[in-house]
Amino acid sequence: MALNTEVRKRPQLREVEGIPLLPAIGDHWNQIQKFEAKPDDLLICTYPKSGTTWIQEIVDMIEQNGDLEKCQRTSIDFRHPFIEWVQPPEPPDLDLANKMPSPRTLKSHLPIQMIPPSFWEKNSKIIYVARNAKDCLVSYYHFSRMNQLLPDPGTWKDYVETFKTGKVMWGSWYDHVKGWWDAKDKHRILYLFYEDVKEDPKREIQKILKFLEKDISDEILKKIIYHTSFDVMKHNPMANYTTLPASIMDHSISPFMRKGMPGDWKNYFTVAQNEEFDKDYQKKMAGSTLTFRTEI
Repeated sequence: MALNTEVRKRPQLREVEGIPLLPAIGDHWNQIQKFEAKPDDLLICTYPKSGTTWIQEIVDMIEQNGDLEKCQRTSIDFRHPFIEWVQPPEPPDLDLANKMPSPRTLKSHLPIQMIPPSFWEKNSKIIYVARNAKDCLVSYYHFSRMNQLLPDPGTWKDYVETFKTGKVMWGSWYDHVKGWWDAKDKHRILYLFYEDVKEDPKREIQKILKFLEKDISDEILKKIIYHTSFDVMKHNPMANYTTLPASIMDHSISPFMRKGMPGDWKNYFTVAQNEEFDKDYQKKMAGSTLTFRTEI
């Protein structure tokens, strides 16, 4: 860990419209907000560590009609530009998005109030995926340990508090999932749950197909379910981020694709932490119709 810290200094976050983000994202904020969406764009949006890459791979396989070779054309981060991502000296992902032919599939972790306005003006389709807070927290903690581009998460105990107060990159999980939930019937938004996709991938992929107005054969559907399963994706270098150098993502600390199983939080939370978390959760989620399963 110390070695990597010497190689790349961990960043500090800066608030942009009240949300903690990397300073470079703040520096490009006007450009991000002016991004021109198109009516046939598809935006995959999630709070971090909620199954983003999984849904991206499912969508790409649908769009390529199950053609594995086409899905291997380049790594997932190049197939679906991350609209707010900026990491100098690399050009912003917006540049990649602007050069892409239509129809484009794009990615974001932004809370709903920060999405570039053109997505609403052009009525673009959006798939949102939400994952229960406890598993999300565990996954985000391990991701922050291995991803040298994010702030150091500190100890597990520290990180539980940081997460609860929303002082993490992209802000509060609670506000994020509720904001998108409240908007789901006002726009073309398909709201999915990580736990549902894990429990019954066929059923949830069929929802995606209907939303995208796509039709595929049963044979291709089976192929998609198999190739987007956790165990297969874990060994797919075009989806598991192993093509990045260890100075960016150090898989020896924790793999990008770690466990992917609802309920893993039980291996980390102490009884006291769990009780405190539940109390805080009830307060923050009070009045919302949104419910999650913490295991399946």
